[in-house]
Amino acid sequence: MPSANPLRVVVAKPGLDGHDRGAKVVARALRDAGMEVIYTGLHQTPEQIVETAIAEDADAIGLSVLSGAHMTLFKRVRELLAEREAEDIVVFGGGIIPDADLQPLAELGVHKIFTPGATTTEIVEWVRGNVGDASASPA
Repeated sequence: MPSANPLRVVVAKPGLDGHDRGAKVVARALRDAGMEVIYTGLHQTPEQIVETAIAEDADAIGLSVLSGAHMTLFKRVRELLAEREAEDIVVFGGGIIPDADLQPLAELGVHKIFTPGATTTEIVEWVRGNVGDASASPA
């Protein structure tokens, strides 16, 4: 039976990348699908993102990374979640991420990466199926 509470998702733009159209489109799609979305805005540090996720009792963090710093940023978010004993928060993301980095990101504990061409429907369905009461093991 689904939870009575909507899923809570933090959508964040870490680092110096200033292009947030994709993050805003995903945030709106998740919201329109009935989820509570907290959009952190541009230029967030991993520390700010994790603090927001914990303060907001988020079920997931979605990171949008277009800057090429994805390995560092995802790794730091996962480390901070571990330090705060909040590893139950599902981490997923999207952006310009080479195929060669997808497996190393999964090994870091990133649950899913959406590359260019992914539809908002795919993202919403994945979040619904893999966050909250659903199984959330990295894939």
